[in-house]
Amino acid sequence: MGFPAARPRRLRSTPAVRRLVAETTLEPRQLVLPVFVREGIDAPVPIASMPGVVQHPLDGLRKAAAEAAAAGLGGIMLFGIPAHKDAVGSAGTDPDGILQQGLRAVVEEAGDSLVVMSDLCLDEFTDHGHCGVLAADGSVDNDATLVRYAEMAIVQAEAGAHVVAPSGMMDGQVGVIRSALDESGFSNVSVLAYSAKYASAFYGPFREAVDSSLKGDRRAYQQDGANAREALREVRLDLAEGADMVMVKPASAYLDILRAVADESDVPVAAYQVSGEYAMIEAAAANGWIDRDRAVLESLTAIRRAGADFVLTYWAGEAAGWLRAAR
Repeated sequence: MGFPAARPRRLRSTPAVRRLVAETTLEPRQLVLPVFVREGIDAPVPIASMPGVVQHPLDGLRKAAAEAAAAGLGGIMLFGIPAHKDAVGSAGTDPDGILQQGLRAVVEEAGDSLVVMSDLCLDEFTDHGHCGVLAADGSVDNDATLVRYAEMAIVQAEAGAHVVAPSGMMDGQVGVIRSALDESGFSNVSVLAYSAKYASAFYGPFREAVDSSLKGDRRAYQQDGANAREALREVRLDLAEGADMVMVKPASAYLDILRAVADESDVPVAAYQVSGEYAMIEAAAANGWIDRDRAVLESLTAIRRAGADFVLTYWAGEAAGWLRAAR
C-alpha cells in the first residue's frame, strides 16, 4: 500500500496555518523611514511625484520622528535640503546647517527609542548636484571628496546621529569616515555603507524631493546595472574598511544582488526601496490597477525574503500600522 500524495495546500488552508508556517517575517522594527527636512519653510511641502511624502519644516520633522518612534519603527533616515548651495556643499558641514538641525531635533524628540540615521553625501548641498567635489575637468575628485566626507561625519555625529550612511560611492569612503569618527571620539557611531548603489532610473522622484541641481548623471561613480560581481567586490571592500552595515540600492530591481550580498556579508544588510519603486505602486493604485496595501506589503516581504535585515521605505509608518493591526 503506497503513501497518499503530499498535499502542500494543507499548509495554506487558513490564515492561522499560513501565519504559523510563514518563512519570512515583516515587522515594524525592520523598517526605516526616510524623511526630508527643508530649510526656510514653515509648513510641509508635498512632493508631487511621491504622493503622501513631504519636505518637512523642523517642527514637522519632530512630529514625524515622534510618530515613527510610536509606531515601533527601527529607525529614521534624514536628508537635508538647504536654502543655499555651493560648489563644495558647505551647508553639509555647517554645524548649524539644516541637516544637523534636523538631527538634533529628532534626537531631542525620540532619544534612543529610534535609531537616528543621517545621509552622508554632498549631492543635496552642491550647486552642481554631484555627490562630491569637482575637479577642473568637471569629474568628481574622489580624494578631495573624502576630505569633505570626513568633515560631514564629524558634524553629523556631533549633532547626535547614531548611524552615518555614506551614499556617494567614493572609493575608500568607509575607511576615511571610520577613522575620522574614531579619532574624534565617536567610535560608538555606526557606519551604514551604501555598498551596492546602482546608477538607476528609479531615483527620479527623489531628485524632486531634494531639489536636486544635477545635470547629467552619476554613472562614473555609481554601479552599472549590468554588473553583479562588482557589487560583491564593493561589499568586501566596505567590510574590510569597517562598515557596520551594508546596503543595496535600489531594492526591487536588484533582489538577486541583495541575496548575493546577504550570503556574503557577516554584518546586517539593508535595502532601500527607492522613490521610483514607491511612485510606481502609488500610481498604479491611484488608477485602480492594483490593491495598494497588498502590493506594498508584498513588495516589502519580497525584499525581506531576498535577504534584507531591514528596509528603508517611505511606507514605513503606514506599513507598521497595518502589521500591528494584523497581529
